[in-house]
Order: sequence, then C-alpha cells, then structure tokens
Amino acid sequence: MLNLSKLQALDYLDRGTEAQREAGRLLRELQIMELLGEYRPLLVGTVPLGIQVEGSDLDIICEVHDSARFSAEASGYFGHREGFCAVNRTVAGLPRTKINFVAGGWPVELFGQPLTTEKQNGYIHLLVEDRILNLLGPGFRQEVISLKIQGMKTEPAFAKLLGLAGDPYEALLFLAGLSPAELEALCTRAYPYI
Repeated sequence: MLNLSKLQALDYLDRGTEAQREAGRLLRELQIMELLGEYRPLLVGTVPLGIQVEGSDLDIICEVHDSARFSAEASGYFGHREGFCAVNRTVAGLPRTKINFVAGGWPVELFGQPLTTEKQNGYIHLLVEDRILNLLGPGFRQEVISLKIQGMKTEPAFAKLLGLAGDPYEALLFLAGLSPAELEALCTRAYPYI
C-alpha cells in the first residue's frame, strides 16, 4: 500500500516494474524532488500504481502559494527541456500552475496549487486507486490498463469498471471517504470477478 512517507522517498520505484525503475532513475537524474523540495513535491498518477501505459506522464504535485515564483524557478531548472510550457490560471477560485516538458522520453507535468500536497485531488485519487487495486487484484488492474491503452483516462477507467455514475473525479473523491469495509463492499458488489 502506498503512503505519504513511501511516496516521498521514491525507493519503492527501485523495486517496481521496469517503467517504475526507469521513472525513479529519471527523477533522480533531474533532481526534481530536491530542486522543488520547498514545494513538497509528490509523484502521483499512474506510475506509482504501476498502471502506466505508453505516453503516460510523470505527474508531480506541489504546494505552491506564489505561482509566478514557482513558474520562474521551474523555468530556470527545466526551461531548456523539450516542450517546456508553463500555464497559470484560476479554477473554482483556486490558482493553479501547470508546467509540462519532456525528459528522458517521459512527459513530465508539475502541478501546483496553494494546498498541501496531501489535500490535493491527485494525492487523494492515488490513495483510493491504490486501495481499490489492492482489493480487486490483478484482473481489475489489467482491465484498467486495457481501458487506458484504448485512450481512457485513469479516473474514468476506474469509474467505468466500478459502475460509478456522474463525474468520475468526484466519484473517486467520494470513495476516498469510505471506511475500508464500505469501500470493500462497494468494490466487490460492483466488480465481483475477484
């Protein structure tokens, strides 16, 4: 099971799939976690879960209270990288910074907002997806990967397989609030193939 200290250390990547080991080497080479340390970066998304497919990116969330400063620092560190682009905008009253570039053949996305990383949706989605994958096993994991290969995003793939109605991103946030017993009951009802 993934947890905050495991995600911060990145050591788990060294014991993972080839793609996870490659991602870990690249993150160390780029020194992203060290260079952006004051922003409390966390790798979230498909790579920590081992459900990445070709073209999956390295999603790194950060706690950012000064978007202009964060963008400038990231530009200084990574602005020379292929496809570097920084966008600052406000969504639902919350400033967001999204920085994209390519390094070592991997698309990289830095995402910052003025929330601790543990309160950001990317982190919450990661934890609940990890719980679900551990509950439902390799068959479910393979079905998620199959849907992703077909072009579906991660949260919509989970929602489809679990029969969740409405916005899949909100549905997963709801699941994150369930007790272990409630989540297990919902998952095994929706996906009885374990």
